Order: sequence, then C-alpha cells, then structure tokens
Amino acid sequence: MLMKSVEAFSQGGYAVLRYQGRLCVPNVDDLREQILREAHSSWYSIYPRATKMYRDLREVYWWNGMKKDIAGFMAKCPNFQRASPGGLSQDICIPTLKWEDLVMDFIVSLPHTW
Repeated sequence: MLMKSVEAFSQGGYAVLRYQGRLCVPNVDDLREQILREAHSSWYSIYPRATKMYRDLREVYWWNGMKKDIAGFMAKCPNFQRASPGGLSQDICIPTLKWEDLVMDFIVSLPHTW
C-alpha cells in the first residue's frame, strides 16, 4: 500500500484536516454513512450510480477506502438492486386477439456509436 505524502495533508481553519484540498472525514459516529445517505437521497443527485456518486463526493470529501465504501453502500440499496440487470429473458405468451397484451423489451448497456 502506498503511503500518502505528508505534504498532501493540510490543516485549515477550525482545525479541519484536508487532503489535497478535500475535507478528511473521520470514521466516527457513522459520519461517513450519513454523508453517503445524504448524497444518495439528495434532490440534485437524480439517483446516481456508484461511479457518479464517487466522482461527485471526491471533489469535496476524502477518506481511505472511499470508493469501496460507496460501492458497498450502493450494493445495499434496494432501488439500485432492482435497477441492476436481472436474469434471463422470459418467454412471452402469444395473444389470441390483437392488442390483448402489449409487451416491451428494454435493452440497456449498449456501446456508444459515436
């Protein structure tokens, strides 16, 4: 494991410790979990994925294992689990009348073509 450079850390006003200008968050009283819950449920987040949430939070906060903590938090989220790819496709019954059933298939995670 690489050691962080001492020069990368600084102490600001009100005895706030910063790493490369970002606020260092200690692991006390579930403070990190509270930050993750707040960021996840914010009106501005529009239900972020783990990568977007990490990119947004790393601009302001820092702690060891931050990316892993965010991925673990998102994996426990029931909405995230429902939105994740499910299983195999299911057979569709053939209707006897027109417009008796309407079925749509949503294909996600296709590569970009630009």
